[in-house]
Amino acid sequence: MTFQDVSYFAQTWGLVYMMILFFGMLIYALRPSAKKKFEDAAQIPFKED
Repeated sequence: MTFQDVSYFAQTWGLVYMMILFFGMLIYALRPSAKKKFEDAAQIPFKED
């Protein structure tokens, strides 16, 4: 396997992998059941211990 073969594989299937990963994270973050969890996490810097 040459560098060009590895480069071609990374450029084609790497892009597919990154797109799947991106959309998976997007779905995870925008699902309705996660809203309260993320709202609570957003308020952490403003809480006084």
